[in-house]
Amino acid sequence: MRNLVTLAAGCFLTASAWGEPTAEPVLSDGNILARVDDRIITFPQLNSTAVVGLSTPALGTPERRTVILTLLDKAISVNLLYLDAVGKGKLEDPNFKRELQEYADGMLAGLYRRHYLKADSAVSEVDIAEYVKKHFAKDTELDDKMRPLVEAKVKKAKYLVRKQGLRKHLHAGTKVMIHTKHLEIEDDGIRSDEQVIAEYDGNVMTWGESKKYLTTLNNSIDINRRLKTLNGLIDNYLLAKKGREAGLDRDPGFQSALAEFSVTRLVNQHRSALAQAMQPTEQEVRDYFTEHQGRITFNEHRKLQMVVLKDEKTALDIMEKLGKGELTIYQAALNHSIDPRAKQTLGDFGWVEEGSGFPALDELAFTLEIGELGGPVETPAGWHIIRVTDRRVSKYTDINDPDTRQQTRRLLLKERLNDYVVELRKREYPVVVYEENLNRLLQEEAQWITAKSREMEQHPERAKLILDEMKALVE
Repeated sequence: MRNLVTLAAGCFLTASAWGEPTAEPVLSDGNILARVDDRIITFPQLNSTAVVGLSTPALGTPERRTVILTLLDKAISVNLLYLDAVGKGKLEDPNFKRELQEYADGMLAGLYRRHYLKADSAVSEVDIAEYVKKHFAKDTELDDKMRPLVEAKVKKAKYLVRKQGLRKHLHAGTKVMIHTKHLEIEDDGIRSDEQVIAEYDGNVMTWGESKKYLTTLNNSIDINRRLKTLNGLIDNYLLAKKGREAGLDRDPGFQSALAEFSVTRLVNQHRSALAQAMQPTEQEVRDYFTEHQGRITFNEHRKLQMVVLKDEKTALDIMEKLGKGELTIYQAALNHSIDPRAKQTLGDFGWVEEGSGFPALDELAFTLEIGELGGPVETPAGWHIIRVTDRRVSKYTDINDPDTRQQTRRLLLKERLNDYVVELRKREYPVVVYEENLNRLLQEEAQWITAKSREMEQHPERAKLILDEMKALVE
């Protein structure tokens, strides 16, 4: 049965296509998890996606299902924002088009550089013979041990020759003129953005389009570094041009990476523009803090070591021994605590939030100094002796504090963006989730991991190979 999932607008810090356009839903494809209008989201896409703040749980665990659902919600949100941006004509935004062009040129420049440097890397028998003649004694015979070393030396020499000749190759037949007088550092403050600073291959480069690269700290104190950077920008353009001439822009890997960048960058730009338009007033921030203070404020936390005893007499006896140094709190937890987890934790209780525990215990824990021993104090669980080992102070408690206002504003904006995405789903773009596919695929994944675990037990000599195979599934 098809169900709609709750959408969660989040901050995406990964480059992923998150969905592919298709004219009609391909329901025969069992990997499809959702459709957002004409875009589809598949199980392999989610498996290959990483999001900051989300770790990858072990295969076959309930936690993994939760993470996959979270990723699916985020993927749906990304696709909704992408469609909204496209519908609002953001693909034609000059800033977006420029960034897309810069990204494509950068990729093609790197691809062509590698393509060119490897083009003449084959080592022939003549190359080997010439190298031996030049670097070895006369009549030296090349054995099987020496041959690979010589081949590597020849290949490296060829690489260096190609590398040294790369710039000459790029500039062959291309006129490049740099107007050094328009690059003087002392004129940066008065130079017009329209000022032409370089001409190459029929193009002109203006100060406005290049100054973000030329006014870095290093380039603002040394004109030679500025010139080197400018030459690098021109070389990058020429490399990209050569890459297109060589057909490298038709490479599937390039096209896929460019498509992923296009979606991610467009969504991020659109989110930023939406957030700017949704900026709340100071009064709205204060009102939101008043209404949601419990969610915004971070109460003080204490990290505790704890021993729980069955009665007051035992607790007082243990407390006395701890005070005299006759017993450590770890020994007390291991040998005397009635907490069923004590043998595993040795009394390390972890972090507790102020106001979240038994009142008597809470009062004691948040009055002790770090390192101080306290108790015993009685709760329904027994008699407690505790030591505070660390502290996290409370924050976001006062709306007049700048950090609190910033945190409150951030949460309010996040809520507004989330509401905007939900409205897109309701009113603009249909969202369908194929829950039966998700359940089946997660079940198949769990069955696969069970079979692989059994295989490792039966063939321990293949354990590393199997583990690598399992690891590759979630990376």
